[in-house]
Amino acid sequence: MKDLTQGSITSHILTMSLVMLIGMAGQTAYFLVDLYFVAHLGPEAIAGVNAAGTLSFVVMALTQILGVGTLALIAHAVGRQDKPDANVVFNQSVVLSGICAAVTLVAGYLLTGAYIRSIGADAEMQANGETYLRWFLPSLALQFALVSMGQALRGTGIVKPGTVVQLLTVGLNIVLAPVLIAGWGTGIPMGVAGAGLASTIAVAAGVLMLTVYFIKLEHYVGFDSSLWKPKAAYCKRILNIGFPAGGEFFLMFLTMAMMYWLIRDFGASSQAGYGIGTRIMQAIFLPAMAVAFSASPIAGQNFGARRADRVRETFHKAALIEVTIMLVITSLCHIAPQSMIAPFSQDPEVIVLHLIGGHSVTTCDVLAG
Repeated sequence: MKDLTQGSITSHILTMSLVMLIGMAGQTAYFLVDLYFVAHLGPEAIAGVNAAGTLSFVVMALTQILGVGTLALIAHAVGRQDKPDANVVFNQSVVLSGICAAVTLVAGYLLTGAYIRSIGADAEMQANGETYLRWFLPSLALQFALVSMGQALRGTGIVKPGTVVQLLTVGLNIVLAPVLIAGWGTGIPMGVAGAGLASTIAVAAGVLMLTVYFIKLEHYVGFDSSLWKPKAAYCKRILNIGFPAGGEFFLMFLTMAMMYWLIRDFGASSQAGYGIGTRIMQAIFLPAMAVAFSASPIAGQNFGARRADRVRETFHKAALIEVTIMLVITSLCHIAPQSMIAPFSQDPEVIVLHLIGGHSVTTCDVLAG
């Protein structure tokens, strides 16, 4: 456990943000590595994988609800020096993660085929999307366990173990992507199915590593089967705190799904360009998101310790750092946008559509933020 109720707020934010940024960059690398190799399969494959990937925002909405609630309540408990309460929150979060994972798998395999067919530009794109999802869904279900454990550690002020695990899983994904997608070394290319399988294996490895860490090395919060019986009061507290953050990601899913549906008549190249743009946008926002995520446990612990002055200072410092970062990044987006898409596609139509969509999305998102 790290005490964030003492010391420089700015130093805490910058130190934790750097570690968080490395981990988040690794998380985004899952998508970019897959996208790089899938891009060689053609616009239909790119469009199918990216359209299917929009469903990850539904899971991200649910993981945000679980994660934000878990982090906040554990940080509050740490600030009060109430270790027993922190342990109850963590174990109830583990229970909720298991329930959410089961629902994700069942609903995913039952409903996603109809979803992809409703937004797909053509039969080939739809087939690619459905194939990818069949192999990718287990990784989405496993995200709940990763979030539950990772956010619990963040609530105690510890971010390095989660970052190390993310980097290791990204490394595994980078190794597996060309092997499974393109058939390097095996001569058996799986195409988009390989992209989904690579992510699933990597995330499963990450869950296993974090589980071992909690069992062997974590001493502040840990697994306790006697606390796994669902407690309505704790579950309600977790969900109530996290719901606003989850709602934001669900709206992002609705926006992206609507966009894919609106442009489906323009063909797979149009959807591929939009898909590449959205993936790159996720990477662009990482530095600002790292600051925001790092501010959460700092504010949470100080709230629990009844240090209102430090809570306000955390908000002010984090906002100033984020605005500065996004002004610099927005300028770069307008100066050299072509360089961002070049590694993923050389299709002129895909590039033009990405540039048109990328500028508008960047400007709107920055102004909204």
